[in-house]
Amino acid sequence: MDALTLLLTRRSASRLTTPAPQQDELQNILAAGMRAPDHGALRPWHFIVMQDEGLNRFSQLLERAAKESKLGSEVEEKARNAPFRAPLIITVIAKTQDHPKIPEWEQIIAAGCTVQAMQMAAVAQGYSGIWRSGSWTEDAVVREGLGCAPTDHIVGFLYLGTPELKAPAKIQIPDMQDFVSHF
Repeated sequence: MDALTLLLTRRSASRLTTPAPQQDELQNILAAGMRAPDHGALRPWHFIVMQDEGLNRFSQLLERAAKESKLGSEVEEKARNAPFRAPLIITVIAKTQDHPKIPEWEQIIAAGCTVQAMQMAAVAQGYSGIWRSGSWTEDAVVREGLGCAPTDHIVGFLYLGTPELKAPAKIQIPDMQDFVSHF
């Protein structure tokens, strides 16, 4: 698949199963993340790869966060099961720093670009994924469990694997006139 086709047909897949990217494939995905646009070459990101036992530890962390927030047994169960929706998760953390020319928001966006690049690298290698965020990105228990500093921002969890369902062949693109203007 050429790069333009990859970009124009990108889809998220929420139901993922094994196999997941391994070894060289995973290294390609991480390397693609490292190539994200990055003003000042700050590399304001950190990746946490979770698979196998790492998914179990993440499950325990999310369940503990739900319990400590007193969210109820239904949310606790959902939190406990969330990591098992894919065989591999890459958590992306924006590691922002004070900089005279590069504001925090730009560093967070750069970290976000790593997620897009990694998802595209996974798709280019025959896998799929979905970028998930939600309340866990701000939760104090989750942030502490993942080693976040006070200035860090979890920009998302990239779930990767093999899609369980085949995506529809044709994708409807919205009318771009609603999203584009010329100056």
